[in-house]
Amino acid sequence: MPSVSADQIASFEEDGYLIIPGLFDAEEAGILRAAAQADESFKDHAYDLEDGEGGKAQLVLWNSAGEDLWGAIARCERVVDAMEALLSDEVYHYHSKMSIKQPRTGGAWSWHQDYGYWYQNGCLWPDMGSAFIAVDPNTRANGCLQVLKGSHKMGRIEHGRYGDQTGADPERTEEAVKIMELVYVELEPGDTLFFHSNLLHRSDQNTSPDPRWSLICCYNTKHNDPYKDSHHPSYAPLEKLPDSAIKEMGAKLFESKTDFWDPAADATTGAGEKAST
Repeated sequence: MPSVSADQIASFEEDGYLIIPGLFDAEEAGILRAAAQADESFKDHAYDLEDGEGGKAQLVLWNSAGEDLWGAIARCERVVDAMEALLSDEVYHYHSKMSIKQPRTGGAWSWHQDYGYWYQNGCLWPDMGSAFIAVDPNTRANGCLQVLKGSHKMGRIEHGRYGDQTGADPERTEEAVKIMELVYVELEPGDTLFFHSNLLHRSDQNTSPDPRWSLICCYNTKHNDPYKDSHHPSYAPLEKLPDSAIKEMGAKLFESKTDFWDPAADATTGAGEKAST
């Protein structure tokens, strides 16, 4: 599968994000959803994050891109090659996470930038990005992602604790919303959103009868190796897998040795207080 085009790279640099519909075909999307439903790790290792409005989002996070389906997705050429083209450098797997919003109870996420978190981990540059892959349909009703188009150009905004979540300065985001285009990122299973670590994004509660699961694979650039240890890894070469690996592997669940994120054991800022991701 070809990497992203020059026009797509230009769009990403201007807007801070790029949507690629059908990056994973219907069969692959079906494998992804079947594995998500079958893998008990998502029940055993999910942490609840209250949104202060009666809802709760759930998050499962892991650092390793192993020899399972989740590792195959994070390491597949179509994702990694695209991210390297968009960030103009070799990338490595920073971590992956499943963002879960259960029907009718799934909580909102406040406005934030991922680099607002990752800056605290010793990353000097915002040269980082994420691939947000729809497991379920992502709609306005079930709390799809919302982004402020071009907001990555604002640079890093100060972040603070608001309830169980870490969010961007409310005064500054309120002003940004007034002048920037708000985009609701509605996706079908297999569609993928690539976005810059300084892009402001949020999501509403899931008020629908349908779940909203999304797999997010996060990457750092080689030249941005953190200067201090944190709960996420330093640079190590990423062994890419051919795109065919996903269908060949099928719905292979997490390896037993997978080390899941535990906020109580997090030695960085916010440890024991449902720390930032």
